[in-house]
Amino acid sequence: MAAGVSAPAQEFVLDVDSLDLEANGVAHHEGKVVFVRGALPGERVRAALVRRKPRFDVAQTVEVLRAASSRVAPRCPHFGVCGGCSMQHLDPGAQLAIKQRALEDQLRHLGKVRPATVLRPLAGPSWGYRYRARLSVRHVPKKGGVLVGFHERGSSYVADMRECHVLAPRVAELLLPLRELVAGLSLRERLPQIEVAVGEGDGGPLVALVLRVLEPPSADDRARLLGFAARERVELWLQPKGPDSITLLCRAEGEPAGGDADSQLAYRLPEHGVAMPFRPTDFTQVNHRINEALVSRAVRLLDPQPGERVADLFCGLGNFSLPLARRAREVVGIEGSATLTRRAQHNAGLNGLSARATFATANLFEEGAPAFASLGAFDRILVDPPREGALEVAKALAAASWRPRRIVYVSCNPATLARDAAILVHQGGFELRAAAAVDMFPQTSHVESIAVLEPAGG
Repeated sequence: MAAGVSAPAQEFVLDVDSLDLEANGVAHHEGKVVFVRGALPGERVRAALVRRKPRFDVAQTVEVLRAASSRVAPRCPHFGVCGGCSMQHLDPGAQLAIKQRALEDQLRHLGKVRPATVLRPLAGPSWGYRYRARLSVRHVPKKGGVLVGFHERGSSYVADMRECHVLAPRVAELLLPLRELVAGLSLRERLPQIEVAVGEGDGGPLVALVLRVLEPPSADDRARLLGFAARERVELWLQPKGPDSITLLCRAEGEPAGGDADSQLAYRLPEHGVAMPFRPTDFTQVNHRINEALVSRAVRLLDPQPGERVADLFCGLGNFSLPLARRAREVVGIEGSATLTRRAQHNAGLNGLSARATFATANLFEEGAPAFASLGAFDRILVDPPREGALEVAKALAAASWRPRRIVYVSCNPATLARDAAILVHQGGFELRAAAAVDMFPQTSHVESIAVLEPAGG
């Protein structure tokens, strides 16, 4: 073979059995597991070897020889290259069924638990649902200049995105204008990320953009940014360091903001009469429609009574706390960030719930038992941890001298939910009464879920 010419990738025909948690097809070849990108269960594909590992291989679908009935044409021309989606080739109903099955498999295999009832999964819009995103920015002269978008799948490179069908439409419309904006800035080499948040402003949807700037913008940069904000009607923020360092450059009208100005972003939970102001770097759910449905289901499942005391653990801005406070005598929200607990208390005041909702700061990853001991017993508990789960909380509840009547656990990682449910069931004497998948991120393999636990025999 001539020098500098690489050998063609090995190809083989595979029958695909299932999907893994990253939406890759799972097949077997010569006694070895092969993860096949772009393949679906029940399909026969011709695939090219991408990577060989001691215990498994990775391959890329070259041709679908026998298609699954659930296969659909991807809507986005960037699918397969952009890492923002991994399931656009799969019917939305089939996506949801696979996520529900993934949840049940994790509970059964990792936690050795089974829900007494499998609830109907929560689903919503399949497109245009992303109200939050972190977009990477790179100046790549070989690709025509500035790129703004998600990373390529399995790569640190930024995808050459010219459209996106999962971002909120107002954000998707900004992809190309943002490329043009950044290309004209003197600090384009020092602007690695743009964080996007969409909320409800006074006159309708409002987009906020947080520019991660590694050096201050010049006077000309500022003029360009103000003009962009006025033209596109977006809030513009600058972030020189961590998330708490953000400052508002200008409101959507393009007028420079004062030093103490804050965002006009908010979202609403109409069923509960709650409005939630937030800053663009505050944690809020990506999918507002699903969040609204999830909060309503969580409140119904927890079912707090007027005389009861409720805990909301990992409470954030009060997304669950404030709706729960409409029904319970007292809600105590606990969060690791003092900034978030202050903002949650402020939101309680704005919604007339200061007498019923109070907030405390505690590191629930390390202080599970002490936090509970200092706050006393609760009738009902909602847990909504990040991907790491709530290990110390589960241990503390399993060892506590009191038992809540019910726990509702909202999870963004079925593996840590299964681990924590196993502790509550096998060590704490609880029963897993119900569970369901929540499709917070359609077109991706990400699985969120909700589960209900009660004391055994209670």
